[in-house]
Amino acid sequence: MPSFPLFQHHASGLGLRGADEEGFYGFLLPDIQQELKQAARKLHLSAVKLAELHSDLKIQEKDELSWKKLKAEGLDEDGEKEAKLRRNLNVIMTKYGMNGKKDSQLLDTNYIKDGTESDTLDDPRLEKLWSKAKTSGKFSDEELDKLWREFKHHKEKIREYNILLETVSRTEDIHKNVINPSEENLVKEEILHNKHRELKDKLRSINQGFERLRKVSHQGYDTTSEFEEPRVIDLWDMAKSANFTEKELESFREELKHFEAKIEKHHHYQKQLEISHQKLKHVEGTGDKDHLNRNREKYAMLEEKTKELGYKVKKHLQDLSSRISQGLQHNEL
Repeated sequence: MPSFPLFQHHASGLGLRGADEEGFYGFLLPDIQQELKQAARKLHLSAVKLAELHSDLKIQEKDELSWKKLKAEGLDEDGEKEAKLRRNLNVIMTKYGMNGKKDSQLLDTNYIKDGTESDTLDDPRLEKLWSKAKTSGKFSDEELDKLWREFKHHKEKIREYNILLETVSRTEDIHKNVINPSEENLVKEEILHNKHRELKDKLRSINQGFERLRKVSHQGYDTTSEFEEPRVIDLWDMAKSANFTEKELESFREELKHFEAKIEKHHHYQKQLEISHQKLKHVEGTGDKDHLNRNREKYAMLEEKTKELGYKVKKHLQDLSSRISQGLQHNEL
């Protein structure tokens, strides 16, 4: 049975309850999820981070169920979709600091205290742009807050790209070590192209995003801009480069408006959840059981709602990104 290195740090006691062909080399996804949640609690992730982890794992579970159906129909013979599932799971572990490496981004886990003074962008180009924008006099305080969110989003995109790049590279190294040289000629060029497509899409998005930040930092915000949420701006910029008809592009624009409203609602619940979590910690020290129970009920309700919205946002983003990726691929043909 092949080893599954993702659990070296946090799941040494995880049992192989499945057969080799089930889950990931015998590790069942519910067991993996439970192990990751326990590891997350040990790392003292904030209430918002835990809710985000839950949403990511739910997406992973849905993707695994879809893969199982494909596999049963013999549609993943080369194992590429299974490999992508493993990469995605590794990305989740790295994202939440559960890969055995320390991540400075996880040190400040308070959602509300995510301010511009105590945070860094970890990129000299971004730091220079941000410094110029702050002192340019072209932005109101509200616009600076909006611009800072865009810079933070860009930083996260670079981080996710680097995580994926490291994971893909490691996967390829393992593949090279186990493949029989006589079988190398069977590896199709199309499979290799598919393996790196996500990396290409992310890199394209990073380049477009940086150009946008450079332009906005120098010229200020365009008052006619349709969208404010960084992820939506990214999607719209990429959609305009994809092979969409005018009618399809207009339909996509309308869908992005709904998506942005969904994101804003999720942000609202994230903030309310963090406030509720802070209040709950305070009430726990008062000894007032009735007050404590009311706060626990409110916290549980907000936690569930935040998880639900987080999943919907991530799933919608996944679907929209997939549609754009297909349009961009058609451009490359």
